[in-house]
Amino acid sequence: MLAAFTAAGGVAAGEVPEPVPGEGQVLVAPLSAGICGSDLHLVDAVAGLGDDAPRIVLGHEFCAEILEAGPGTSGRFAPGTRVVSVPHVLSPSGPVDLGLSPVLPGGFAQRAVMQESFLLRVPDGLPDDHAALTEPLAVAVHAVRAARPGPEDAALVVGCGPIGLAVIAALKADGHGPVVAADFSPARRTLAERLGADIVLDPAESSPYDRWAELGVVERPPSPLLGEGVPPGNVIAFECVGAPGLIQQIIEGVPRHSRIVVVGVGVAPDTITPVSAILKEVSLTFVFAYRQQEFAHALGLLADGRVDGNPFVTGTVGLGGVAGAFADLRSPDEHVKIIVRPR
Repeated sequence: MLAAFTAAGGVAAGEVPEPVPGEGQVLVAPLSAGICGSDLHLVDAVAGLGDDAPRIVLGHEFCAEILEAGPGTSGRFAPGTRVVSVPHVLSPSGPVDLGLSPVLPGGFAQRAVMQESFLLRVPDGLPDDHAALTEPLAVAVHAVRAARPGPEDAALVVGCGPIGLAVIAALKADGHGPVVAADFSPARRTLAERLGADIVLDPAESSPYDRWAELGVVERPPSPLLGEGVPPGNVIAFECVGAPGLIQQIIEGVPRHSRIVVVGVGVAPDTITPVSAILKEVSLTFVFAYRQQEFAHALGLLADGRVDGNPFVTGTVGLGGVAGAFADLRSPDEHVKIIVRPR
């Protein structure tokens, strides 16, 4: 079958072995699969290995169609049913990532296998490309829930790439606000506005940390002076970039008693000054992926229209166009999410 995979030179398309469903698995045909920022990082890492580079069929954000049930399945999904799934299958040796390991192919392929017990039926009327957004939106749902937002909280989203935009959408879908969004890219700031951000700014021109008063944020006193019954700070900040130095910048910029949720995948070493956070009694939370119920919630947000998938999908390609799409995604002003259509 045809697939797009990691190679010494980056990304290539070609023939790979057909996957065979194992116990409790089903064979599917991917319909739409999104390119994630982690895919770009993985391709860079694998390319540096040269001839020792493993072949990984990418694609962990997908919508697929059931082809046939494998051994030990219930058959509750008839052939032709559209499904999404957390990108994992179960094997005798433990969970296997789909689209992130060389063991099984991900969504950038004509066929793949998925775990029947993880499958969710895609509601009628939800386009394939939008259903494939379930996975990245679930990351945002998890980040928002980790922040424990209250009705009076103001949110700051630093970085309006796919995950930052998804965080804005998740906040607004669940009725939270106001939301400040900051990004250097004019195109991404425009999309942040479309998704409901109340204040959108270019950090090169104005600081995102100077707008608290107009959002109803009241600077609370330090802990020894915080009287009984006085609520703590009402700012939550989401770091959605992963650039070194940004966590410290946010610590210095937010009011006392703020909560900071780190969603951006920083791969380089970073440094913070703990006393800066200590004196403000800032809480710092790091999040990874999502829970299965949050994945289901994300699908529901897309299906009932509380999150509009249109602003996210900025391009589509076939398997032969994946390498070019990866090159295009290096420029943040042109695309947010490119969807691969394997058929």
